[in-house]
Amino acid sequence: MSTLPLLECVPNFSEGRDPIIIQQITNAIKAVEGVSLLDIDPGKATNRTVVTFIGTPEAVVEAAFLGIQKAAELIDMRQHEGEHPRMGATDVCPLIPIAGISMEETTQLAHQLAERVGRELKIPVYLYEAAATQPERKNLAYLRAGEYEALPEKLKKMEWKPDYGPAEFNPKSGATVIGARDFLIAYNVNLNTTSVQLATEIALDVREKGRVKGGGRFPGMLKFVKALGWYIEEYGCAQVSMNLTNIWETPVHMAFEECWKSAERHGIQVTGSELVGMIPLQAMLEAGKYFLQKQERSGDISEEEIVKIAVKSLGLGDLTPFDPNQKIIEYRMRSMKNQSQG
Repeated sequence: MSTLPLLECVPNFSEGRDPIIIQQITNAIKAVEGVSLLDIDPGKATNRTVVTFIGTPEAVVEAAFLGIQKAAELIDMRQHEGEHPRMGATDVCPLIPIAGISMEETTQLAHQLAERVGRELKIPVYLYEAAATQPERKNLAYLRAGEYEALPEKLKKMEWKPDYGPAEFNPKSGATVIGARDFLIAYNVNLNTTSVQLATEIALDVREKGRVKGGGRFPGMLKFVKALGWYIEEYGCAQVSMNLTNIWETPVHMAFEECWKSAERHGIQVTGSELVGMIPLQAMLEAGKYFLQKQERSGDISEEEIVKIAVKSLGLGDLTPFDPNQKIIEYRMRSMKNQSQG
């Protein structure tokens, strides 16, 4: 029995405060037949919305283009400010193979999408991760260096020629990064401090590339982790903001625990954490079982109870309510299926 090809897309749009603009962008996405809109996660302080949708490859690519097109129409980067690094109205748009489709095929689709965005919308597009055309361009942080404000000068240089679209500054829309990558979790750990400096120290302790000190580089505690420290005004606290790029090698609970240990060394405390976007059920079950083992309790309990242990132990309800039916991919898809059959 063949598996229906399934592709996920998680575009990040540079608007997190105006619900009308966000709704118009997501309406354009979900209007495409064959696409299921799983999650919309706006952030006021970051002024950024992370959207998650899934579907057949052709439908996902079409929906991604329409979302980018609508964002270019509605978002003016000349007016944008927020805590999160960004370089365009659609800052980044990754395609993620879920089932029945290879990374090579996903890369080809990323190129097709990027070519269309560059040609039809006149937006400079860079390709990253598996779709990158140059080794250094695999890294999103490298491409986004200097952010939107650096684009006018960067685009004048040959080494910054975009992969698709004009090598000209688009003042309204900036530039967009499109790529193909494995599943990634955006995960923030909350601290009982407002100090960005302390949050940054913890980020340097845990992230894979670590820190530069005394002319040498000292790696951090966790592989497959990118991290920075910031202050979120709407929450009134600093966070360690992480991208976990391989959650099976470095799971969420390990990232949480290492942040906790580092925070203690710096004289502060972790108060909880925040999941941006969605997470696979297996990752939550592994976290729940890990904390049950720490408590010397049996893991012979229901799946629902294991998930509850994970949510409570990670403090996922610290800042905003955490609903597993909305944030766990399998639960959300089951809920949507039930609704369509009801």
